[in-house]
Amino acid sequence: MGTSVTPNISDFLSRIDPFDKLPLSLVQAIANSVVIKYLTQGETIEFSALCQRRFLYIIRTGAIEQRTPNGQLRARLGEEDQFGFTFLEPLKNAEDGYQAQAIEDSLLYLLPHQDLIKACLDYPEFADYFASQANIRLNSAVKYTCSKEEKGLFFRTVGEVASENITIVDDSTSIQDVAKTMCGKQRSSCAVVMNKGEIVGMVTDRDMTRNVVAAEIDTNLPISKVMNPSPILIQSDDKVIQAISLMLQFNIRCLPVLKDGKVTGLLTTTHLVHNHKTQSLFLIEKIKYANSINALSSLRDEKQTIFQALVESGVSAEIQGKVMSMIMDAFTRRIIQLTEELLGPPPCDYAWLVAGSHARNEVHMLSDQDSAIVLSDDATDAHKLYFTHLAMRVCNGLAACGYPLCDGKYMAASPKWCQPVSRWKEYYHKWVLNPEYNKLLSISVFLEVRAIHGNSELVDQIQHFMHQCIHKSPKFIPALVRDAIETPPPLGIFNNLVLEKGGENSNTLNIKKYALNLIIDLARIFSLSGDGYLTGTEERFRYAAEKGTLSQGSCDNIIGAFRFITQVRFRHQLNALKMGNEANNHISPDEFSSFERKHLKEAFKIINELQDVAKLRFVKGV
Repeated sequence: MGTSVTPNISDFLSRIDPFDKLPLSLVQAIANSVVIKYLTQGETIEFSALCQRRFLYIIRTGAIEQRTPNGQLRARLGEEDQFGFTFLEPLKNAEDGYQAQAIEDSLLYLLPHQDLIKACLDYPEFADYFASQANIRLNSAVKYTCSKEEKGLFFRTVGEVASENITIVDDSTSIQDVAKTMCGKQRSSCAVVMNKGEIVGMVTDRDMTRNVVAAEIDTNLPISKVMNPSPILIQSDDKVIQAISLMLQFNIRCLPVLKDGKVTGLLTTTHLVHNHKTQSLFLIEKIKYANSINALSSLRDEKQTIFQALVESGVSAEIQGKVMSMIMDAFTRRIIQLTEELLGPPPCDYAWLVAGSHARNEVHMLSDQDSAIVLSDDATDAHKLYFTHLAMRVCNGLAACGYPLCDGKYMAASPKWCQPVSRWKEYYHKWVLNPEYNKLLSISVFLEVRAIHGNSELVDQIQHFMHQCIHKSPKFIPALVRDAIETPPPLGIFNNLVLEKGGENSNTLNIKKYALNLIIDLARIFSLSGDGYLTGTEERFRYAAEKGTLSQGSCDNIIGAFRFITQVRFRHQLNALKMGNEANNHISPDEFSSFERKHLKEAFKIINELQDVAKLRFVKGV
């Protein structure tokens, strides 16, 4: 390469993903190896040429179309896009090959594979970009979006934080001897109970106070009489955020730590609360003891602190959603309890259910309320009046705590969604057997439901009936698919991002409507087609792969896409909140780095491919 053009190539490479992650000196060395190639419109690089003279092709200007050996369109690529890295290793299937044709005059930079391979060996994170599996590339991208400086305590392993100060006793040891051992172990707050090398229980200092001293239990009895026989455990190499999630979920303060099957330490809330970000995660305990709506609403700002900590921690979207959902659960339950205290005990059996993102355990900063009430069939009109008052107070209380009312009025405060079991069964029967547009809109909200207060068996009844209806209706899954594929991912014919036209959000990308909602719809379709009862997006895809309704490769790819898009969305929302702006789902393309733009395009292609799979599998004549 002539030295006169090398600086231009180097400058270009240093600004695009993934070369912008390499040292500048290495980028300059790579630029010296680049070969320049011009293609006129219609000119083709055949599959045989791509295999024999192996290069990474980087599009400087122009547009390229890839076609498989049978002539099918594989992809359209534009400026900064790259191809040829699939030839780094021998192709497993001939159909993985393709030819590249210029659909307009194009300038390409060609980097020899030997130079690319050397850089990959020296910089593993750079190598992940060129992995043949899309899910590896996307999961690597998720990890990269969170710098090591930001991850802090959340991303450290439990073993790094836990104390080694834990007591291990046999289940036949007397209560008194266990208490003495705990006191002698620098006041250990927990003892793990063993039987023949197996963990059979746990006892804490609080258990000793409540279950032994207060209950006046004979301290000569074996510890097995007062221990917790089903302790929650954590692995030493698990992340701290996973431990926090367990503590919140099960309302516990101590977690015995295991390594290679052996107890090695103890993680307690004391180890965590000194950090201001983790301290706020124990918001649930404050919620439980708040004695008024005003007291609860004063805690609403802590949600943002928690959201920020979770996003910056680098944990998966699944864990982030679960933690935020547990907090919304806690607010909802406490408001219901306070309202019941005000109105008096419920006059009949009922269950408060949540729907939408709340039911999927995917709550985030923009989540609104989706809820309903299921009454027992003996409910009278007078009983319904009680629940109307209860629902209005609860929904308004949640709004005061930072959870907006649903614009579509899919809330328990609407009389339509406060009904006995028999009426809910009528709803589902009508929705499933005649899946027209308006009915699909309603059932799409209530396809994912979860009981969080009251008699959960009432919700189980309607869920079971819903699945029976779906199983008997050959029209329903195809109707869901037709509705889902009406909206394609926001990728144009030349691999450019498609933006909103007109209105206050003109020239922005609605990442919820045109990306995340599409993935949620696909998860619903593939899970329900296999009679799945799960509600979470990732767990639905995993279930579908286990059942064989979705290939493992497609499952891994779509979960990788979901995680990356969610992370981009959350970081956009977090940046808005930090700047004092209102969080939303509309992102200006100017906010995307080269890195994000490329991986978003790849994620959108994965969505489009899975939409095609769903259409072929479930819909005839489309």
